[in-house]
Amino acid sequence: MQDFHRIKRLPPYVFSEVNAMKAKARACGEDIIDLGMGNPDLPTPEHIVEKLTEVAKNPKSHRYSASAGIRGLRLALSAYYERRFNVTINPDEECVVTLGSKEGLANLASAMTSPGDIVLTPNPSYPIHPFGFIIADGSVQHLPVKPDESFLIALSKAIKQIVPKPVALILNYPSNPTALVATYDFFSEVVSFCKANNIWILSDLAYAEIYFDEKKPPSILEVPGAKEIAVEFTSMSKSYSMPGWRIGFVAGNKYLVSALTRIKSYLDYGAFTPIQVAAAAALNGPQDCVDEIRKTYKERRDVLINGLSQAGWDVPIPPATMFAWAPLPEKFKSIGAMEFSKLLLKEANVAVSPGTGFGDRGEGHVRIALVENKHRIRQATRSIKQFLSDSERILSTLKK
Repeated sequence: MQDFHRIKRLPPYVFSEVNAMKAKARACGEDIIDLGMGNPDLPTPEHIVEKLTEVAKNPKSHRYSASAGIRGLRLALSAYYERRFNVTINPDEECVVTLGSKEGLANLASAMTSPGDIVLTPNPSYPIHPFGFIIADGSVQHLPVKPDESFLIALSKAIKQIVPKPVALILNYPSNPTALVATYDFFSEVVSFCKANNIWILSDLAYAEIYFDEKKPPSILEVPGAKEIAVEFTSMSKSYSMPGWRIGFVAGNKYLVSALTRIKSYLDYGAFTPIQVAAAAALNGPQDCVDEIRKTYKERRDVLINGLSQAGWDVPIPPATMFAWAPLPEKFKSIGAMEFSKLLLKEANVAVSPGTGFGDRGEGHVRIALVENKHRIRQATRSIKQFLSDSERILSTLKK
């Protein structure tokens, strides 16, 4: 049997080989330290769980919810934007609740993409950014990921050279997987350029609250006039450690929000109402839990970077996100990210994500997630140190 049309457009899942090795090792009793998948391990703050439990006990909350999200949650998101970014969001026209930001992006891609439409996305990037549009029969052209003059030059060239002209631009800062952070000035230049060229902007701000420098990551919606062409995706997953709850948001341009809301009205009835009420309680309630989550990731980051440095592996210090974007150690550069990831799992019992899983320009890197406690991260860096010190023997096994 032939693959379905959209399935044929999806390449083999890059992480599947490492995941299969990981599962096999665990089945054999191996203690694998999994720093691969960006799956937050911290518990959801207790007051959020308590609100879920309280509301779930009310049988009236067990009925279908609202596809666009309950109004109380949209009001809570609007209040968050006001206090965090000084941005006014109309809760009835300029935001919609999604089942995580991933679902929102995929369904908005479906709503706005015609066959053959071209979308610009940085490479490397989180897979749903390009593949949401590829699944929707669009095409993707890549830009450099670093938010600087090189990006702006490449963006200008793309608009002049690509036929048909791109319809949308995807941004993700703080970036998964690279942890790069954009400035307000960068966003301002991109908004100005895209307005002049009638290009939509879809900005993924899932890591807005996971930052480690004093300067907070900006929202693109802070730029005057940005809402004329831009929407932004946010999520409860990282800021409040609620990944399995599947609550996210799209806010900004009311035309795009309306398109997504209409598509969703045919696809779902919204998240379980108690989850939405608990999410509103999280946004409206005390924010010290967010500070504590941020502090925990910063401590883990420092343990990881220091431990890798002592092991002889110099990795840039990530200013944000729950990831480190690590160039391959010098002796392993020739074998590539996938083979290095497999060797690290086999020899050191440490799982990481090969950079090629985030695009071909991710080659030469691995992504390391801060999803184990400090003790386990120290254990991982000790194993990595032994792995690197034994590099000649390990590499010799590949030649046999």
